[in-house]
Amino acid sequence: MIPEIEQKTAAEIRAFQTKKLKKQLAYLQAHSPYYQQIFQQEKIDISDIHSLEDLGKLPITTKEDLLQNNADFFCVSTEKIIDYSSTSGTTGKPVNFGMTENDLERLAYNEAISFACAGIKKTDTVQLMTTMDRRFMAGLAYFLGLRKLGAAVIRTGSGIPALQWESILSHRPKYLISVPSFLLKLIDYAEKNNIDLNTCGVKAAICIGEPLRTQDFKLSALAKRITEKWNIQLFSTYASTEMCSAFTECEYFKGGHQHPELIITEVLDDNNQPVKPGEIGEFTITTLGVEALPLLRYKTGDLVKLHEEPCECGRNTPRVGPVIGRAKQMIKYKGTTLFPPAIHNVLNQFEEILKHLIFLKTNNLGLDEVVVKILSEDMSAEFIENLKEAFQAKIRVIPNIEFITSTEMNKILQTHKNRKPRWVIDER
Repeated sequence: MIPEIEQKTAAEIRAFQTKKLKKQLAYLQAHSPYYQQIFQQEKIDISDIHSLEDLGKLPITTKEDLLQNNADFFCVSTEKIIDYSSTSGTTGKPVNFGMTENDLERLAYNEAISFACAGIKKTDTVQLMTTMDRRFMAGLAYFLGLRKLGAAVIRTGSGIPALQWESILSHRPKYLISVPSFLLKLIDYAEKNNIDLNTCGVKAAICIGEPLRTQDFKLSALAKRITEKWNIQLFSTYASTEMCSAFTECEYFKGGHQHPELIITEVLDDNNQPVKPGEIGEFTITTLGVEALPLLRYKTGDLVKLHEEPCECGRNTPRVGPVIGRAKQMIKYKGTTLFPPAIHNVLNQFEEILKHLIFLKTNNLGLDEVVVKILSEDMSAEFIENLKEAFQAKIRVIPNIEFITSTEMNKILQTHKNRKPRWVIDER
């Protein structure tokens, strides 16, 4: 199930997207109060846009723009909205989104072709281990996409390893959709209850919310811990509420494929200029075909590399590499520039660490400070030394390490409660 456009040449894809972009700009000019005002203020004539190279003539949209003018981004009346969702609020106040009937159909199509990219077929059974409530677009999107694909869905929701295993053993799903770290809890439960991981029928997991690969597409420490005990394939998928689209890995695991029917992508530097091929920049998207709340050149805050060489799977679409970090969460620490995922990857090497949180702070000198709070089964001097050596080897600096109790960890997580897994708290 590879859409025809994804197998076209790069030039054909760009020509196709240019037509889509012109149509989207006309729609924004006719229906978006926010973009109408911006076009007028900046004296933008959309008839001057003749190719994707002309995107630089158009304004950038930021998360702050969305927060401050949320209602003005809506292009339809409330009577046409049939579903409301919101961003997670992981890095600030949530933004409200609405979807029309056509938007929901587009969302279902996006997920259907994304899951097909990961190998899911109509004949497969999939266990959906994410929430569909609390205005969470992703859970709804997964369900709609699997339904459109024709696969059977088991909606177990998040958490409760006992329930998950009862369902796995009863229905034998081939695929799971899960946060990667929760798979470790399933492994732990299986080992304690004499469940044979490798005869349960699960062949793969579609993973969300946490990095699975390094920049050279090797397995992350977390992914290694999972696959060393459970012989399953792990597929990364990258998405957000604002994109209304997903970038999912194919069987060659070289980044998440873009769907050119649904989204235009750019990778920009701090001056909003395109980076050179293979360089890191901020992922910037323009949604195509969205009715209720379309976005033009929206800077996601995620730092990525784009991979544009054709893929062995037959798709010629650009692929998004693993997210390096959030632009706003870049840390200058002891002379080294790093991002929380690098710290996360080191911590995930140690099975003794049950949970961890990374705090970003500002010290008395106005400099960045990193504090790692750990819930661990081992608090010995030897373990601390091994942990410090791993930090020194992997990221060249050693953050402040603090051990905390389960009660203290739960209190912090309750204070910073979020529907997505949260392992970074930026207090700067």
